[in-house]
Amino acid sequence: MITKAFFSRFDRLAFWFVIVMIAIAIFVPLSNLLLPTTSVFHVPTYLVALMGKYLCYAILAISLDLVWGYCGILSLGHGAFFALGGYAMGMYLMRQIGTRGVYSHPILPDFMVFLNWKELPWFWHGFDMFWFTAVMILLVPGLLAFTFGWFAFRSRVTGVYLSIITQAMTYALLLAFFRNDMGFGGNNGLTDFKEILGFNIQAQGTRAALFFLTALSLIIVFVISRWMVSTAYGKVLIAVRDAESRTRFLGYRVEHFKLLVFTVSAAMAGLAGALYVPQVGIINPSEFSPANSIEAVIWVAVGGRGTLVGAAIGAVAVNFLKSVFTTGALAPYWLFALGGLFVVVTLLLPRGILGAFNDLLAKIRNRKNESSGVSGKLQAAE
Repeated sequence: MITKAFFSRFDRLAFWFVIVMIAIAIFVPLSNLLLPTTSVFHVPTYLVALMGKYLCYAILAISLDLVWGYCGILSLGHGAFFALGGYAMGMYLMRQIGTRGVYSHPILPDFMVFLNWKELPWFWHGFDMFWFTAVMILLVPGLLAFTFGWFAFRSRVTGVYLSIITQAMTYALLLAFFRNDMGFGGNNGLTDFKEILGFNIQAQGTRAALFFLTALSLIIVFVISRWMVSTAYGKVLIAVRDAESRTRFLGYRVEHFKLLVFTVSAAMAGLAGALYVPQVGIINPSEFSPANSIEAVIWVAVGGRGTLVGAAIGAVAVNFLKSVFTTGALAPYWLFALGGLFVVVTLLLPRGILGAFNDLLAKIRNRKNESSGVSGKLQAAE
């Protein structure tokens, strides 16, 4: 009964998105591990890692679309939640290095030995255990979002003012994490990871497993998000997005609805960052850059705001274009291309790629219905 009620809220697009993602989650790792390199269906290890990074961005895009597309909260600080989850995973991976580091210290990471730290900071304790790290990956971004939202939403900060404050929060964290005395590696960040859960992080099998876990996480995040926006709670979120004052007048505690979705969204972004770090191999303060949060907004706008599926598609599509541009002679022109893409989508495709596709399908159906109706009238007249 519960399962039927859960999946009954899925539309056809959401159903096919989950099916396609399950197929990708199974096919890509198996083709990488089992098929010979000469096979046309073999996926090289470097592509597995690259596609895994794209899926991490898709999780971030869905988390942003959950608050922006359905609740009207334009967050320019989701890059901060993404980076905090990444740092939590990076701290765990650094603790796993042990004596295999450059300075062979059994407890302190190399950058702490280089900076003459005598003991491990208190906030690093516990990150040698994966279960503790997993909790922190979700708890730290969620707690920051809850604290921020508690003050912002209760003060009824909305619109561009809220967006500016979220961006200021991200920039403040960027400046803080750049400092060496913060204990997070300063400008260099955390890198030179060796293993995860006892497995060589560079091994082919580990890369395939990380891709599978990332794809599975994307499916779970999408299902949870889709379920949230399809319930009565989701309907209130949409009402808040479209007419917050009227929703408040009807008796709803708008700040509570905003706070919950903002906190859940931040935890999802933290999960994306945690999956991103072992596949990329580094986390540094540049991930807090406000430009990263703005770029995530562009992914959602390009794919289709308020669709979830479109947000994931936009993240993958834009980052694929970024890889194409930045690996060749066109690298200096990528930012111009990104800005142009955003302008074109805003002016010509205000509902994004998915919205334009849905509009095209609707027009085709209407034409078919009209043609069938005309032919029916002609037959009746005869």
